[in-house]
Order: sequence, then C-alpha cells, then structure tokens
Amino acid sequence: MKLKERLVMAAMGFSLAVVLLVLLDINLVIPHTEHVNSQHGRVRMGGKDSEKHKSRILQKTPSQGQEYKLSKSEEEKSNSDSKSKESKDDFNDVVQFLMKISQKHNRHWKASKAGRPEESNPTIGEVVSVSEAEMSSVWGRFQYGISKEEMYSDKAPTITEVVDTMRQLPIVGISQKEGGTQLKLIIEYEDGGQALFKPMRFPRTQETLPNHFYFTDYERHNAEVAAFHLDQLLGFRRAVPVTGRILNITRDIYSLAEGDLLKTFFISPAGNICFHGKCSYYCDTSHAICGNPDMLEGSFAAFLPAKSVAPRKTWRHPWRRSYHKRRKAQWEKDPDYCEVVRDVHPYNQGRRLLDIMDLAIFDFLMGNMDRHHYETFKLFGNDTFPVHLDHGRAFGRSGHDEMSILAPLYQCCVIRHSTLSMLLTYHSGPVPLSTALNRSLSSDPIKPVLTNQHLEAVDRRVGLVLQVARECLDSAEIPENVIFIRDELYSNVKPGQPVDDGHYFS
Repeated sequence: MKLKERLVMAAMGFSLAVVLLVLLDINLVIPHTEHVNSQHGRVRMGGKDSEKHKSRILQKTPSQGQEYKLSKSEEEKSNSDSKSKESKDDFNDVVQFLMKISQKHNRHWKASKAGRPEESNPTIGEVVSVSEAEMSSVWGRFQYGISKEEMYSDKAPTITEVVDTMRQLPIVGISQKEGGTQLKLIIEYEDGGQALFKPMRFPRTQETLPNHFYFTDYERHNAEVAAFHLDQLLGFRRAVPVTGRILNITRDIYSLAEGDLLKTFFISPAGNICFHGKCSYYCDTSHAICGNPDMLEGSFAAFLPAKSVAPRKTWRHPWRRSYHKRRKAQWEKDPDYCEVVRDVHPYNQGRRLLDIMDLAIFDFLMGNMDRHHYETFKLFGNDTFPVHLDHGRAFGRSGHDEMSILAPLYQCCVIRHSTLSMLLTYHSGPVPLSTALNRSLSSDPIKPVLTNQHLEAVDRRVGLVLQVARECLDSAEIPENVIFIRDELYSNVKPGQPVDDGHYFS
C-alpha cells in the first residue's frame, strides 16, 4: 500500500474514533427523561435487566426541610436579629385574649395555677401510709412528698436538701445502670440514698454533630442540670431534682468500681484517667470518659420512689418520632393527626393533652427531640402529671429551632391559660427567661452550665411558641377553643372511643 493511501486510512480511522467519543459523551451528558423530584436525593441503581435506571426517594426529615409555615431560614433569622430590639413583638393581641378569658372566669390573667382546680392533692406518702421513720431521711421526704399534681411544691425546702445532699455527701458505691444507649452510673451514698450519674463527655461549646441523628446524639450532663432548673422556672415542677458535681475519678469511681466496669479503666496517652463501661453507643476506647487528669464533671439526678412502693405506668408518646434514618412517624405525614389523638382516652378530656402541650413547649425551649415515652404514677390514676425525665440530648443546637417539636401545639391548637401567660411574662416582662435561667444555674457547682448562645436561644424560642399560639387563635372560632383556663373545660368525649393502655400509639 502506498504511503498516500496509508495516510488517508489513518485519517479516516482517527475521524471515526473522534465521532464515537463525541456520541458517547453526549449520551452521558443528556439526562434521562424520567421525572426527577428536585426536593429529594436520588440514587441510580441497576434495573431488572441491568440496563435501566431506577430512582429512590430519600425523604427529608422535618429538620432538613421545615414543614411548618412559621419556620425561618437561618439567613432570615440573622437579618431580623439586628432589628429585634426595635421591633420586638409584645403579642398584645394574645394578651387581650387572655384578659377576656380571665374576666369571664373572674381570674387574673397572670394567675399561676389557673389550669388546675383547687382540690385535694394527696402525696405518695399519704396514699401508701408510710411511717415517720421512712419520712425522716431527706430522700424519704422528697420521694414520699411527690403529690398528684407535681413532683414537689413551690419553694419546697426538701428540694434544696436533696440537691445539697447529692452535691456533698460522700460516695460509698458505684455500679453501672443496665440498659440505655450511653453510660450511666448508679451512685450510692453513705446514708443509703441513690442518684443517677451522667458524666461529662466534651466541652460546653461542642454542639450536636451535623450528621448525627437525634437518636445517636451524645448525652450532655449539663443539659440534665439545665432542664431541671428550666422546668422549675416554667412553673411545671415535674422534673426530678438534678445537680452538677465534680468528682475525683480515682477516689470516687475507680476505687469503688467492680466487675466489668473496672476492666474498662485505662490511662490515656495524655496521662488522663479514662473509662467507658458497657452500653449500646459510645462505650469503647475511642469514646471513653476521661478526667482532667482525674477530675470529672457530671450530673446527679435523685431517684424516684421504688416501683414496689409507687409503681409507674409507661406511655408511648403520641408524637413519638420514628427513630429511623428514613422512615417518618404518622404525625409527620398527617397534618390532621391530632384528631386521632383527641379521640383516644385519656387525651379526650381533662389534663393529659394539655400536659402534652406543656411537655412539647418544654422540649422545644431546650431543643430536645428525644421524647419517645413518658411515665405517670399509677397511685394517682390518669388524672396526674407526666414525669419529666431524661433530657440528656437537649441543648444540642443553639442556632437551630426545631419547629417539629411543637407539632402537638400547632396540630391541636390547645394550651393552658397559665402556660401562655407565663411565657408572655418572660417574653415582655422585666426578666427574660434566659436571665432567670442563668441566675438559677449560677448556684450550681459546674457553672456556667449553659453557653450564652443556648441562653439566647431560649428567649428566641419563647417568641416562636407565642407566634404559634397567635396563629392558633387567629384561626379559631373563639379563643376558648384554644386557651383553657381550667383543665376540666377541655373535653372531646364521645361514645365508643378507644382507650390507650400505654401502647396505643406505635
């Protein structure tokens, strides 16, 4: 073959190769004509014949895509913060609604216990008839003093005694609490009392990791302390007494540890004493609890009465989350979900649904998404308060307001008169909730308990709760359908309604 012919053949081959490459590149660039939902992630998978493409929908959680109309972007919040002092909303329209309802019932709109009637309020000690000897200890006075209406009475000296005892009394025994996802220790004092210890894991400034779900988040010892004080300031008094305390790991834990717990102690490369115990999450060498070098902060929560004396009933929370990476709970998909809850006893009348509203507000102010169950004392039947327990995953994201925590409130649109007036007082009064909370926490041994960012978030969230209440009032036929000055005024009783035995809501 002549040289000229060879060159022509080579040029044709090169041109053909270029054309093929261009065609392949266009095929890859041009998108498929299947429908694509821009709001969800998409994963391409091999088809039935490994030739077609399929798409999978990764649903966003409420925290990724706010579903409630009052939610704001972080950019909108930052832009409005500079104007907040000049244009602060005093919610005078909400105040007017409260005043009108109060006048109808001859009550002051700032009455502290407007939600509950004045009636007998027996204590556990009175119901089970305990002896004077059992009431002689500080633990007995607290545990048997728990009443039908609240964990402790306003300004009860017993609570100060319990807190001081947990802070000061020598520790004589340590054991690991069974169950749970993270490490907790049962503390035994020399007088026979007990407390639940949650250790410090990281500094106050470290918040929830961006890629952590609410159910895999670390527990924070300072959140337990702050939650107790916040519950008290809100006038609920349904949380167990909690205090911070600084321990010497060598003296207070290592010297008393036994068995499997003792085997987990070691000295870190930095020379600090560490341990990790055994639990579902974060109980390994890479997630150990370490002292500095052997001093360690922790929260101490008082024990409730033994279940043999005062048995408790566990209830699945109606607005329980799915605790799943992709699956949503029913309430997240059904905006009319509250109608289902209202139709079930004991949420169809009296205090229980209003208690759930209080609990939702309490959790929202703390940013606590981890509320799957709650407990009540069986001795008092269904007409009693839910115990506020386990707040270790609160105060995790100071810059984010998780509006879905308020789903009970914005789906049901009912709230106690006393709760709403209390929030208005903190919002517009001389002492903001953040200031009151910071003052209360200043007496704790592990102060400062919360960063300024978390304190500021509490005040911001008070305003968001009030805005939800305003929206409910604006859409209601009469304000009495939203605001209940007495618990017994709320009733949705109908024939043949189902009864929740504690497991009705899955």
